[in-house]
Amino acid sequence: MKSARHEKIIELIQEYDIDTQEELAARLNEAGFKVTQATVSRDIRALKLMKVAGKDGKSRYAILTEPSEELGDKYTRILQDTLTSLDVGQNMLVIRTVPGMAMGVAAALDALKWKEILGSIAGDDTVMCVARDAEQAEIVAEKLKGILKLC
Repeated sequence: MKSARHEKIIELIQEYDIDTQEELAARLNEAGFKVTQATVSRDIRALKLMKVAGKDGKSRYAILTEPSEELGDKYTRILQDTLTSLDVGQNMLVIRTVPGMAMGVAAALDALKWKEILGSIAGDDTVMCVARDAEQAEIVAEKLKGILKLC
């Protein structure tokens, strides 16, 4: 049942621009899968889905593809399209994004595998990124500013 549901989720996000867990749950229920928002949330994590900016500027769920040479470029675009501000305090960075895109930014930061970053936590429009120390937090900030072409 779970694998059939996962296949349906992949089919739905490829066919529709789904931007909320509630919308995904509704479409699954319409397709005959009795699910709750909590089940959908677990499925999103299991399938490694992330929100990306759509052509219309609205966020939508997409499949996180296997690592490739293009992955860095994809994540760079996510950062360029969604970051709105960046502040550093000691060894932490507070990164603001457009609403609904913080998880995508956190996933992008994790995928870049910068040695300075210990990890990040995402809300709806804010990411808290923890660096090893204050100096490395500044390095991360400079790298991000370079990506954003703010330098």
